[in-house]
Amino acid sequence: MNGGVPDTLYIPLAARIYSTERFPDYFRDDEALKLKGIIPPGVTEGSSEYTYLASVARYYNTDSMERDFVRRNGKSSIVHLGTGLETAYLRLSDLDAHFYDMDLPEVIELRKNLLPPSEKETLIAGDLFNMGWAGKIDGSLPVMILVLGVFQYFREEQVVGAVRKMKELFPGAELVFDATTSGGLRYAAKYVKKTGNQSAAMFFAVDDSHAFCEKTGTEHLECRPFFADARRLLKRRAGLYTRMAMKVVDRDYRAKLIRLRLRCRHPVRACRPGDGRNRMPRTGPSIQERGHHLIKTRRTP
Repeated sequence: MNGGVPDTLYIPLAARIYSTERFPDYFRDDEALKLKGIIPPGVTEGSSEYTYLASVARYYNTDSMERDFVRRNGKSSIVHLGTGLETAYLRLSDLDAHFYDMDLPEVIELRKNLLPPSEKETLIAGDLFNMGWAGKIDGSLPVMILVLGVFQYFREEQVVGAVRKMKELFPGAELVFDATTSGGLRYAAKYVKKTGNQSAAMFFAVDDSHAFCEKTGTEHLECRPFFADARRLLKRRAGLYTRMAMKVVDRDYRAKLIRLRLRCRHPVRACRPGDGRNRMPRTGPSIQERGHHLIKTRRTP
């Protein structure tokens, strides 16, 4: 693990607190609010309304994805890798699911001290890439694995290797992770450094989610932009810069959630024209996937 990565675990916590105080109708996390006093000084330096909402949008969307997964599959195993101080096991306590929250040993110890225990949660101390955590998951149930705010800090070959190993260990499971484009990654890296995390370098970006599935031998299910519901629900309550940034980021898929199935891919299912969740625009020359057809387009500068 990169030495600076654990320092970043307070950034999403601060974002969830911000939304709970400002926009509780969009995203509310009462347990996070209780931890407001433990955020170290300087962590929120350089943050803005937009960066807070970009962080919160991950959890808003993945809460929905987890609910949908359990609705479709019944009793399930929900796995959060690199969980940090995530509180999904409390926000989604009504689900018929068991939550497995994995992170570095020092982060797990911090969680034990700060967050309440639950019979529906199992804490796992370990390393995402050595796969020791996998033996503690109940794989007899449908499995959803979520890796949020983590892959960016590692090289592409490490991420691809980890996804291939997950496919071997949990065939048929769903994997959800967040990613930015190469350009978006540069912006995110600058923001993280502004918060004082100079050693938390960022490397991994996804410019084409279908191409990533080709590399990992997995089935592409969804590529979801971050802010569709935020823009609809918040409207003019968000500042002008925030509204403009969310619109541009969604339009170009600079930040997105990728959902895939951990099994050998089959031909892409046909999708409705204009359905953004089934196409992956790229800056410059792009390839939009529509059913079995590849339509080459060039975006005007």
